Amino acid sequence: MSWAVQVEGLGKIFGPGCPECVAATGPDLQRELCVVCGSIVACWDVAFTVAPGESLGIIGESGSGKSTALRCIAGDQEPTAGRAFVRSVDGGATDLFTLPAAERRRVAVEDVGIVHQNPAEGLALDITAGGNVVDRLAAAGWRHFGRMRERLLELLARTEVPAERVDHLVRTFSGGMRQRVQIAKVLANRPGVLLLDEPTTGLDASVAAGVLDLVRDLQEELDLAIVVVSHDFRVIEMLTRRVLVMQHGRVVEQGLTDQLLEDPQHPYSQRLVAAAR
Repeated sequence: MSWAVQVEGLGKIFGPGCPECVAATGPDLQRELCVVCGSIVACWDVAFTVAPGESLGIIGESGSGKSTALRCIAGDQEPTAGRAFVRSVDGGATDLFTLPAAERRRVAVEDVGIVHQNPAEGLALDITAGGNVVDRLAAAGWRHFGRMRERLLELLARTEVPAERVDHLVRTFSGGMRQRVQIAKVLANRPGVLLLDEPTTGLDASVAAGVLDLVRDLQEELDLAIVVVSHDFRVIEMLTRRVLVMQHGRVVEQGLTDQLLEDPQHPYSQRLVAAAR
């Protein structure tokens, strides 16, 4: 099966950086802070591929580097090292990290969508649900109002946002409903890759379960390649087949999700699984 997204040697350093940064940080030393120059090695040497219809999980505690890696792929942050390819962009031949800023923004609108932990990062709260989605369509060049309205109502129906709320301000929506609107917006232009950054944090258990069910249904329907970041193994177990475990900016273990949950090998993975149980 062909890959939809491929990441090679991804790294991000916050700060000036120095030749000692990588060697002076990581799980063995239990730190992300370079004691030589004071930089933060948020993530380093992260690599994976995800096929259409497949989900990959990245799990770790706060500060492990998982969200930073995701934001680099989404174009929200500039990576320090590595390459990333998406099959729908130039047939997968062009490294996303080398694209000019304008082209990266286009990729973020049309090819790679990210659902943020905080909906306020992905939505304009003082604009209506419909306005948020239509803005995404307009950014991709849609101009025919009737077709935009048709696409909007289709998306809201798929994400189970009541049609009668299309003209309500997002600020008036519950947390779970805001996430549904954010998903509708991200999927507006049919991207092949969906990135989920802690999509259920702060939601009640029943609401979170509904959001996860929605993601699974949409993945099956649209053949999406999904990368989901979470600190919660329940989310990873529900959504993914494969998982990477990150600690202090590095991948310390990877494998099939069910196998890792049953028999984690790395001491850090063992602690995470024990805490989940």
